[in-house]
Amino acid sequence: MSKNVIIISAHPDDEILGVGGTLLKHKMNGDSIYWLITTTAYEKDGFSEEFLKSRQEEIKQVAKELGIVKTFILPYPTMALSSSSLITMVPEISKIFTEVEPEVIYCLNRSDAHSDHRVTFNAVMACTKSFRYPYIKKVYMYECLSETEFAPVLAEKAFLPNHYVDISDYMEDKLRIMGIYKSELGIHPFPRSLKNIEALATYRGASAGVIYAEAFQLVKSIDK
Repeated sequence: MSKNVIIISAHPDDEILGVGGTLLKHKMNGDSIYWLITTTAYEKDGFSEEFLKSRQEEIKQVAKELGIVKTFILPYPTMALSSSSLITMVPEISKIFTEVEPEVIYCLNRSDAHSDHRVTFNAVMACTKSFRYPYIKKVYMYECLSETEFAPVLAEKAFLPNHYVDISDYMEDKLRIMGIYKSELGIHPFPRSLKNIEALATYRGASAGVIYAEAFQLVKSIDK
């Protein structure tokens, strides 16, 4: 039976880095995938007009590759989310969840180095109460290269994977789709290099007994 799935990004590329193979697997299984991006880049914040046009095209290409049913983009300036953003973000995300009725949610890690990621996590979690959103059955945090591993090395901020998805059949396509985000990729040892993305998938795969895997931390699971 098909599921409604929503992937939450603070910035375009988060979704491929952390969940790209898993989303392709959802697509293959016939699930309906929705995409929420919580920030937007603006020229007034220093982004060139050329970059903004390119980024919009990248989002469209990635959405097509993943078979996204609908993409939601919130208007908050990138790199500027704060606790005060929650006042309006929470009802906006709530409205999206009410429309989509997701059974499975993939959200950024609560302790990532980037504040946009942390605020996004807090806003999403405020919209997962079972008495208001009874259709939600699984909530996962995903890891995002260049952010999760650069969080402070403190016990309470650790990403603790306890759910692994075999993406061996989808790894090649994950790397190819990540190549759409040309401005986000670099050469190893830059964290967002194709070599490092494959290395992480290899390491997670070894933990799960498969060639390549993506790792998640299960935050909520409701079986009914």
